[in-house]
Amino acid sequence: MKHFLLIFSCCILFFSCEETKEPTNINAVNWKNRTVNLPKIDSLAKGQSYLSVYSEIYSITEHRTINLTVTVSLRNVSTLHNIYLFKANYYNTKGDLIRTYFDEPISLKPLETIEIVIDEKDDHGGSGANFVFDWALSNNDHEPFFEAVMISTSGQQGISFTTQGIKL
Repeated sequence: MKHFLLIFSCCILFFSCEETKEPTNINAVNWKNRTVNLPKIDSLAKGQSYLSVYSEIYSITEHRTINLTVTVSLRNVSTLHNIYLFKANYYNTKGDLIRTYFDEPISLKPLETIEIVIDEKDDHGGSGANFVFDWALSNNDHEPFFEAVMISTSGQQGISFTTQGIKL
């Protein structure tokens, strides 16, 4: 019986240990390596887009929240031309700037997508977080598409949903 209790206790300890993971680097994409020299700026149409994201949502009451992992997709939907992104600013629920991911021009080639990932443990954004992107493209081309996927899982439960950007 003593051996059974010892083995049982060891199994409980082994299976109940959960590895804690540190949040990944907020600069997972090397934005400096993506910096480009712009073509003649007068030939580009400029714009700005807004994207809502949720790094946490309320559950049951306003006193209980669930943190979410956020994947922000920055997409060039043109099949012919590059687009240029000038800035990606991330704001919290109160409208305070949390971080700027890049503020020098980067290029996305036709049909290319790059992502910004906000770790589940990074709750700085809150329930009303958002991004503002500054961009430019060749005249009469498709505007960039910004989308976010939020997800969280615990045991066999999971939640996920998406949001799409709008032009400002």
